[in-house]
Amino acid sequence: MVHGVYKTHFSRPGYPPHFLKTPHCPPKPPESIMAKFLKPGKVVVVLNGRYAGKKAVIVKNFDEGDKNANKKFGCALVVGIDRYPLKVTKAMSDKKQERRSKMKPFVKVINYNHFMPTRYNFDVDFKNAVTMDTVKDPKKKKEARKELKAILGEKYKAGQNKWFFSKLRF
Repeated sequence: MVHGVYKTHFSRPGYPPHFLKTPHCPPKPPESIMAKFLKPGKVVVVLNGRYAGKKAVIVKNFDEGDKNANKKFGCALVVGIDRYPLKVTKAMSDKKQERRSKMKPFVKVINYNHFMPTRYNFDVDFKNAVTMDTVKDPKKKKEARKELKAILGEKYKAGQNKWFFSKLRF
């Protein structure tokens, strides 16, 4: 035995030392190569905060954070539904159907860690109605919510994307 070196079963001929073993999984690719799947139009479920459990659509994403909003983490500007439309049947009067079809939208900048992407996409362009400036100014935000209410109402009445307009059951 050499002074200071212990003999183990790895030091036998034919056995490589433990630090030379190949890893069981391949190394992770750098972030620049990884596929970006959080794109505008992707439907997400909000996990934290006031709108937890609500569905939303990504309007604009900021992978490296937003310097104007003083956010140093990956985040996204999302538009979602705070209050979903209620169930409507043919037996109801037109007035009642109109009342039950109303919804309440929200606009928010959310950290990537605080929402879960789904497999669904929502093909509506909200870029004209919502920008980062609208989120900062309360008056602009209120006007944007009115616009969004009209846009989402048209989409709901057209009967498209039914899953997005239904309450998440869990």
